[in-house]
Amino acid sequence: MADLEKFRAETRAWLEQNCPTEMRKPMTSDGDTFWGGRNTKFSSEAQRVWFERMRDKGWTVPHWPKEYGGGGLDGEEAKIVRQEMAAIGARQPLTSFGISMLGPALLKYGTEEQKKEHLPKITAGLIRWCQGYSEPNAGSDLASLQTRAVGDGDDYIINGQKIWTSYANYADWIFCLVRTDPAAKKHDGISFILFDMTSKGVSTKPILLISGYSPFCETFFDNVRVPKSHVVGTVNRGWDVAKYLLQHERAMISGMGERGVGRPLGQIAADSVGADAQGKLDDAQLRSQIASFEVDEAALAAAAERAVDLAKAGQSHPAFSSAMKYYGTELNKRRYEILMSAGGIDALEWESDRSKGGARPRAWLRTKANSIEGGTSEVMLGIVAKRILDLPGA
Repeated sequence: MADLEKFRAETRAWLEQNCPTEMRKPMTSDGDTFWGGRNTKFSSEAQRVWFERMRDKGWTVPHWPKEYGGGGLDGEEAKIVRQEMAAIGARQPLTSFGISMLGPALLKYGTEEQKKEHLPKITAGLIRWCQGYSEPNAGSDLASLQTRAVGDGDDYIINGQKIWTSYANYADWIFCLVRTDPAAKKHDGISFILFDMTSKGVSTKPILLISGYSPFCETFFDNVRVPKSHVVGTVNRGWDVAKYLLQHERAMISGMGERGVGRPLGQIAADSVGADAQGKLDDAQLRSQIASFEVDEAALAAAAERAVDLAKAGQSHPAFSSAMKYYGTELNKRRYEILMSAGGIDALEWESDRSKGGARPRAWLRTKANSIEGGTSEVMLGIVAKRILDLPGA
């Protein structure tokens, strides 16, 4: 414990000295998130400084091994870093599907050559990744995917289409599920493969959502040639890799239910509703809704910490991420329902930019996809019923 307290004090001092003041303020736009990649641009000098300092210390991914660009911290030390960052409101220096999804899968299933090739580039923000899972006829029933990879010497020739590929139009590489044995049962004959988005035959098309934003894309593969050495894990056993990665994706998505971005709901509501002399919201019903929400928000944060501790102890349930994903996404939808209620007629304002509040209805509409992406809420409840509660007939 003495060593951990010393580490905490050193961490607190380092963060206080190295995290720019601007990087301790709530994010207000998409530009406040740094994704890295070949064509990356920093939104400010402070963002660049913060990222580079954390990268050089290995703390873009503090719990990964040092040989792959991480910080080499154990579970307790990494937890302290998260806590101390939260204490000063420090933003994440790097957001990446490589960190939250691909990296854990590579650490478990990748060859040493694959780890050395890709993980350091992820921690250094050099490559931005996207995920090639869903297809027009393979969404919740993902194992029905039909994108084909046909062997040709040392390569595969890939043809097919993916959909809802988040930020595919900005990504440098893709981790993709392809069918390598069409004669096998649908959960078999699938392989997990990596390739460059600049490869000949790869194209993307953004999908415009009702919110007016386009985080999703259609992605097309037309005779894309990829080395067989880019397969992660065993050929035709990609479903094992896919399932493991989905646990991390769902844990990542569940995080949107936690507080940490922007001002507390009560403060935002007070801008529109007003407060009494004691500083309480004038609307008692809205005050009750926010109080109930914040209790559930705290419960999610506690459950997330418990999940980390269970994983560290080797006691985590593989289906727990599904429970977290369901709870976190439904909670985020509630957050924006309250924000819309609190804003009254002003919350319907659509045309102005984010700084003037026009983002509120757009963000509210965007949350409707939270309970679809990464596995629908209905599918998550089915997994919980079957694999955690062991309900009859589930």
